[in-house]
Amino acid sequence: MHYADGSTSTAALTGPDWYSGSGPISAPFRYSPGGTDQHPVSIGTGQVWTDPSKDAVGLTLPVTNPAVEGKSSLHVFALSLQPAGKGEVLAVRSARSTNKLPRLGGQTIEATVVNLGDQWMSNIRVRAEGLGVVTLAPASVKRLAPGEEARVRIGIHAYRTGTFDGKVIATSGRVSASQKAKFTLGVADYQATDASLGTHESPYWFDDAKFGIFIHWGLYSVPAWSPPGEQYAEWYWQWMQNPNNAVNPYHAATYGKDFAYDQFIPQFTAAKFDPREWVRLFEEAGAKYYVLTSKHHEGFALWDSKVSGRDSVDLGPRRDLVRELFDASRKYTPGMKNGLYFSMPEWFNPDNPWSGHAPRNPWTGAPEPYTGYQAGRDFVKDYQAPQMTELVDGYDPDVIWCDIGGANDSRRVLADYFNKAKNRAVPKDVTVDDRCGIPTHDYTTPEYATYPNTVVKKWEASRGLDPRSYGWNRATPDSMYMTADEVVDTLVDTTSKNGNFLLDIGPRADGSIPEIMRQRLRETGAWLKTNGESIYGTTYWSRMAQQGSLRFTVKPNEAFYITSLAQPGSQLVVDAPVPIKDGDRVTLLGHDRPLKWTRSGGKLVVDVPAGVGRHAWVFKVALS
Repeated sequence: MHYADGSTSTAALTGPDWYSGSGPISAPFRYSPGGTDQHPVSIGTGQVWTDPSKDAVGLTLPVTNPAVEGKSSLHVFALSLQPAGKGEVLAVRSARSTNKLPRLGGQTIEATVVNLGDQWMSNIRVRAEGLGVVTLAPASVKRLAPGEEARVRIGIHAYRTGTFDGKVIATSGRVSASQKAKFTLGVADYQATDASLGTHESPYWFDDAKFGIFIHWGLYSVPAWSPPGEQYAEWYWQWMQNPNNAVNPYHAATYGKDFAYDQFIPQFTAAKFDPREWVRLFEEAGAKYYVLTSKHHEGFALWDSKVSGRDSVDLGPRRDLVRELFDASRKYTPGMKNGLYFSMPEWFNPDNPWSGHAPRNPWTGAPEPYTGYQAGRDFVKDYQAPQMTELVDGYDPDVIWCDIGGANDSRRVLADYFNKAKNRAVPKDVTVDDRCGIPTHDYTTPEYATYPNTVVKKWEASRGLDPRSYGWNRATPDSMYMTADEVVDTLVDTTSKNGNFLLDIGPRADGSIPEIMRQRLRETGAWLKTNGESIYGTTYWSRMAQQGSLRFTVKPNEAFYITSLAQPGSQLVVDAPVPIKDGDRVTLLGHDRPLKWTRSGGKLVVDVPAGVGRHAWVFKVALS
């Protein structure tokens, strides 16, 4: 942005991947040159902060790649400017009803309050009005700098159901603003349609949790081998089929060409599996939820499935591993949310083999067993959907984390899942990812990747501590695992951009967790004990996601956090419009004394004490 005084300001402009349903303007399919592409697509929206104290005279858009395959390109379809006002000027935007459940019951209205003036504003009260609406918990905004915005949640009671005209009103002294909106009152039962399921969103607990543990554990934990840093070890059975993949000759040399994959089942013992120890380790790591692989692509279930005998109760450990972990979590870490990963397809299921064939010997082509499974059924109707229902009804997970997609009955299963959660005596909010094979979802899931800038639609990044595997890989040396610095940096970076971080561990076949993984989890937890307030329950800063090694988060009405991923020198210099006022107290978390700070040339300069902190350094601006 170019200003009349000759100065400029620069901010990041980003959009979600168009080939997904993650944008606010989305469609379940598109018309392509080759016909109809049945894949969700979307257009993203974003905003860029400009200095409201200056007169803008020009705008330079980023230069990106041409629209060619394999290149990232940004296309701007529309652009609007919001004029700044003089004095105290408020605006309300994005007012809408939601199906999210507030802690005190009722329903939630969300809105964004913006200070469009050139003066600080304080003590802003936000309420909802409309036919059938009573505001139970109005929102408040302690203060708002010029050009700043605050996203608020308003608790309401709806004494009628349906869609009605309403509005959200923000007031500060004699200044007020409002926005009209259509409110859908009452949370109706979900139907097995995209329109209905599309109204479900990530719960507030999920938005606030930020950090979870992923657990990949199954038959693949027995061979547990792939070239380190190159491919997923949990895909061992699939890699075996390819004579050009390193797993193929490794298996022949280690086990023999006549050793079928299912012969690993007796070696999957879980003999050292201690669910209480697991959940306490997750708690010590600072995680607020976990997701266990209930069944991976190999089709071996870790629960007592009545649909198939290919499970850990009828075979292998002879234990219901899902039940044991959930019971331990609910007893010893009751604040932890419990999630289940579920692979929608199976590589070699005889009734619907994702890889194109039933199990066979990779060298001779001779048929091999799919132990415990009775073939001759409708894969979705008689097997996949009933297994998902078993998990929902029998284990009551807080998270369903599907994978791959493909053939499914997910609309019906998820409608039942959502309804069972909300219609109980004490309702709870559950959540589902974007891999169940349908266009609707609560959040997106980049894998071994993160987004470069803020994505307003909720997302969750996942990766293993291993450089390229979720399952345990015996070939990976400890030196290749993520360091504590890398784990913390990823968590901070993801949180600052509105994401969660689902960090994966891979236990061994006996249920023991490798020491290098334990060490990294404990180191992460130690950092979070000191700095967790800058992570949990925070939201992204709308003005920018990052600046060099700096990341920003906001705790509404409490604090603004600046996290440096690099160890700062004697001074921290922040060339960003940090919302700080005279009298505000700046501290470095882990160092109780207030720090000296000044503003110089539009930059915030903070004196930094020596020898304090590690991994990432969090500077807290406490709101006065």
